[in-house]
Amino acid sequence: MGDERELLRRTAEIAADFVESLDERSIRPRATVDALRAALGGPLPEAPSDPLDVIEALAAAAEPGVVGIPSGRYFGFVIGGSLPAALAADWLTSVWDQNAGLVICGPSAAVSEQVAGEWLKDLLGLPETASFAFVTGCQMAHVTCLAAARHEVLRQIGWDVEANGLAGSPPITLVTGGRKHVTVDRALRLLGLGSEGTRRVAVDAQGRMLSGALKAALQDITGPTIVCAQAGEVNTGAFDPIDDIADLCAATGAWLHVDGAFGLWAAASPELRHLTRGVERADSWATDAHKWLNVPYDSGLAFVAHPDAHRAAMRLTAEYLAASEGSARDQMDWTPEFSRRARGFAVYAALRSLGRSGVAELVEGSCARARQFSAAVTDLPGCEVLNDVVLNQVLFRFEDDATTNALLASVQESGESWMSGTIWDGRAAIRLSVSNWRTSETDIERTVAAFEAALVAV
Repeated sequence: MGDERELLRRTAEIAADFVESLDERSIRPRATVDALRAALGGPLPEAPSDPLDVIEALAAAAEPGVVGIPSGRYFGFVIGGSLPAALAADWLTSVWDQNAGLVICGPSAAVSEQVAGEWLKDLLGLPETASFAFVTGCQMAHVTCLAAARHEVLRQIGWDVEANGLAGSPPITLVTGGRKHVTVDRALRLLGLGSEGTRRVAVDAQGRMLSGALKAALQDITGPTIVCAQAGEVNTGAFDPIDDIADLCAATGAWLHVDGAFGLWAAASPELRHLTRGVERADSWATDAHKWLNVPYDSGLAFVAHPDAHRAAMRLTAEYLAASEGSARDQMDWTPEFSRRARGFAVYAALRSLGRSGVAELVEGSCARARQFSAAVTDLPGCEVLNDVVLNQVLFRFEDDATTNALLASVQESGESWMSGTIWDGRAAIRLSVSNWRTSETDIERTVAAFEAALVAV
């Protein structure tokens, strides 16, 4: 036991050293893939090694290839950091090593997940009666929600898709905006619905679905229909007019699914809640806790307004599995997984540590930093901000593609800050996403200064 305690103590020291280095360390990794392969690779060891030696060697070899994602100056891909309470709870999750599939394998995991799920519905303004599932990320949240949608729209016309599959079933029409996220496409592929058959309706200059275009599309559709709306376009942060879309879906009987990977968290903010108007009227919602709630990775969330459809799409059992009794909730009845990590502990800890006002401050603070960056970068020579900064996304470019790409590469290579490039309306652009609780006004100032230095160098 003494050796194990020493191993955990030393691991905590290494972790603390990393966290304390975030303000000064390079955001980009310092080692190439080839160098990391040389340091970490080699033949499979023939004999056991001391665990402490393994951790020391792993930390030394891997650290140069670690990206500074938890830093306040990492602005790529809407990736949040980890709140201290969530990080610590995630460590305990690994130590406790509960299988969060059945209540009997981990009652505390099941109950903490159930409590956190109820808190989340309250925080995000979703129906109290909605069901929920803790999954790996928004990709599997889409799969879970759209599986429930597939079940329900086919059930309503007398087809049991779980029993009979899709072969010979009436076709389902999917309708999305022209700027939908690619994870929706992959969810459709995994569910056998296919991405090529999707009807894409027109969007405005910010990527918002045009309700008039959706109305025209729905008038031409007969049979089972699923509409996918978006709360937070991945480049601009723009929101589809969800209330108007809900009206059209209610009139036609279409299932409304909301992709709220990061934008759904605007509902937790009194200042930004207006962006999500009507979101509670949807049939399902997908989001990520490892984005704006700032818990460690592997934490997606699916919510469904029709628990019977949700459970019917997911539930399977076997003779050897001991089903829970009474008010206990077997998580595997609501997710695509049997064995799974106890994701609820970190989410519970994050919500408990922040409270309602803390989540609002986290979201509003990120958006304030995005506006700060937008105002500052607009003053740089040749820079144009392309989006209305309504949330946490800033989309911008310089006078031509070559300059835009060169400046982005220069800032990335400096290690001072990191954000991703993209293509918008056929031209190169840069997208900055602010979703980390650590991001300060100083982090924004340092990032703007990195672009100023890059302009001089380029």
